[in-house]
Amino acid sequence: MPAERMLPTTEAEDLLSLVREICQQELAPHASNWEAESRFPREAFRVLGKSGLLGLPYPERWGGGEQPYEVYLQVLEEIAASWLTVAEGMSVHVMSCYALATFGTEQQRESWLPDMIGGELLGAYALSEPQAGSDPAGMTTRAVREGEDYVVNGTKAWITHAGVADFYTMMTKTGEDEVSCLLVPGNSEGLSAAPRERTMGLTSSPVAQLRLEGLRVPVGRRIGEEGSGLRIALSALDSGRLGIAACAVGLAQAALDEAVRYAKERKQFGKPIIQFQGMEFLLADMAAAVESARATYLEAARRRDRGLPFSRQASIAKLVATDAAMKVTTDAVQVLGGAGYTRDFPVERYMREAKVLQIFEGTNQIQRMVIARQLAR
Repeated sequence: MPAERMLPTTEAEDLLSLVREICQQELAPHASNWEAESRFPREAFRVLGKSGLLGLPYPERWGGGEQPYEVYLQVLEEIAASWLTVAEGMSVHVMSCYALATFGTEQQRESWLPDMIGGELLGAYALSEPQAGSDPAGMTTRAVREGEDYVVNGTKAWITHAGVADFYTMMTKTGEDEVSCLLVPGNSEGLSAAPRERTMGLTSSPVAQLRLEGLRVPVGRRIGEEGSGLRIALSALDSGRLGIAACAVGLAQAALDEAVRYAKERKQFGKPIIQFQGMEFLLADMAAAVESARATYLEAARRRDRGLPFSRQASIAKLVATDAAMKVTTDAVQVLGGAGYTRDFPVERYMREAKVLQIFEGTNQIQRMVIARQLAR
């Protein structure tokens, strides 16, 4: 059952109707089988691109939808309720475009941004490393200036779309204490992907290490000033965390809907189990968690849309929404009982997928540190 929305414009309502149609026809029917087979749904992203969804929050002048973040995130939630791999991939793509759109020069934007957000290309965000996940300042990948090129050597880790992305927004050391941002074409010589990680959930999403061996990147593909990469990365993560929060709410909503459907149909002692008080209370708590998480990410998005500081609110939204998704999906398995533990129903997959939402874009322990440090200032 689609969640009720309070969208700001008729245009946004029409957009969400289009998204629901795409989800019903193009995404939901394939999700379970493709996840079981670990098949990457590249064509699904082309469908989203042709529909104008991959550039929703970016200006029309570069081919974007120029929609408020409040609207973009609700679109993302809707997609996540049908297929989390696709929603998470869309969130990663939008975040991968952020550095160029926000910090690039006018010439860089004119040259590259229309193709990046126009729908045909798919992006990846390369920040983490084997020993520098939650501590991006500790990265060891290094870019050395040689004439008009940077020569990059190192390893990036846990990269969504590794090996299939058309471009990578990559953070790399350019000095002892300097991190810079490079926009790297996916077909660059010296860039290769390791074998895919064997993940617990999101098995259709390719996640792997990136190996950088003598990778040459023109200086003109540096985004922002040399040494500004960490500031760019952290700024991008604020918006990316809102994307993950919306994905988490979509997944939780899907789990709640499946639990309610099953509880209405399953009968014990002569009546549907939804009529037993223990089940009523469990489902009520699940619904409250979903609604609360949605309200939290929407408030953060509205602050972003108004140009207000939203870093703390983004961390709160990511923390609240992903913890809620983990609890709601676990409770959905409980509602279905033994059936929920089988792969005949999607809730076991939802539960496995929810776990990673508490980990990437900064673990929830990191979110608590961010929130507490801002309170202490």
